[in-house]
Amino acid sequence: MEHHMDKGLSREVERQVRVIADRAEDVVTLDELRQKISRSITAKKPLIVKLGVDPSAPDLHLGHVVVMKKLREFQDLGHEIYFIIGDFTAMIGDPSGRSLTRPQLSREEVEVNAETYREQATVILDPERTHTVFNSSWLSPMTFADVVRLGSGFTVARMLERDDFENRYSKGLPISVHEFLYPLAQAYDSVAIRADIEMGGTDQTFNLLVGRTIQKDYGQESQIALTMPILAGLDGMDKMSKSLGNYIGVKEPPKEMFGKVMSIPDSVMASYFRLVLLDSETTVGQMTEDIAGGSLHPMDAKMDLASRIVSEFHGNDRAEEAKAEFLRVFRERELPTEVGEAHLTDVSPGDTVGLASLISKTGLASSSSEARRLIKSGAVRVDGVKVTSESASCTVKNGMLLQVGKRRVCKVSAEG
Repeated sequence: MEHHMDKGLSREVERQVRVIADRAEDVVTLDELRQKISRSITAKKPLIVKLGVDPSAPDLHLGHVVVMKKLREFQDLGHEIYFIIGDFTAMIGDPSGRSLTRPQLSREEVEVNAETYREQATVILDPERTHTVFNSSWLSPMTFADVVRLGSGFTVARMLERDDFENRYSKGLPISVHEFLYPLAQAYDSVAIRADIEMGGTDQTFNLLVGRTIQKDYGQESQIALTMPILAGLDGMDKMSKSLGNYIGVKEPPKEMFGKVMSIPDSVMASYFRLVLLDSETTVGQMTEDIAGGSLHPMDAKMDLASRIVSEFHGNDRAEEAKAEFLRVFRERELPTEVGEAHLTDVSPGDTVGLASLISKTGLASSSSEARRLIKSGAVRVDGVKVTSESASCTVKNGMLLQVGKRRVCKVSAEG
């Protein structure tokens, strides 16, 4: 009987390890993960899985979905998810004032953002197994002696192994001591909730490993560091992120979402099928082969990708509508049914204005330099006529149509 139990237990442990390791970039370490799962099953005690959340950016995009879907798999295996809202560090901001990525937030802003984040995350996660905790509840009461104790568990040499610190140190650029405290604070979060597993993107590897060291220093068993691949943004190059503007938000309208998916480079399509839709390696491999062999057109594969992603967040009907609209715009080169309007007060009808400047004024591009790049790439039309000269000028007239790409169209009215 005992032998049967052991066999059944080891089978279940291996099943969970397979699910958890699927699509993961790295698991440190698999053996420790097996031990934790085995104890969790035997003691009927769910594992505590931690994800740190930046409360300054509450809107979820597909990059977050990659991690959320892994968290959902943990929940389906019976484990509990803890969102650690980094409100303590967010309320301090960056005291040196150098970092634009660390705006200082008020308590109200933090709470509203945390709620927004949770609400969007539970589109994927089971709310019953999702806990939201604020790290200020244990970091604020720490005394200076506690902070010294925390800092004693980690060396400067190891801290300088972190890529950005190493780069700055080797170039003689300043690193403030408080910056060393951020990874230690994140590590202490793991101590405070006794995390079994911490998740993050591959850009978080260093911080997750600090957590392992600090937990051991506080007499706890080290957490498993589980990193997920980083989803490339619309440019196919950089990490999907709100600050780079290359993201697809989970709350975006269906047509916008569909169009954005269709704009990703073919080269990153496979990773979207794998990481966002969770298609198996075999399925994605077959699709890649079919495209390479010419039996599947990349456009058709991408249409399928866009339809399925929109359907997941908005339902089948909206996905069908978005697809129909997309085909109408692309295949028939008609204007979208919704054309934006730009009321310009600093130019008058009849004025001659640089096209790049005009595009930037209407908001179709974020700057004149971006507008010039778009013109050069052949993405700009004025009243249906393509313009490719970066230095082109045009005469402003009311009702003129500016088009950038296939989907962004705007009717100009000037009243300067």
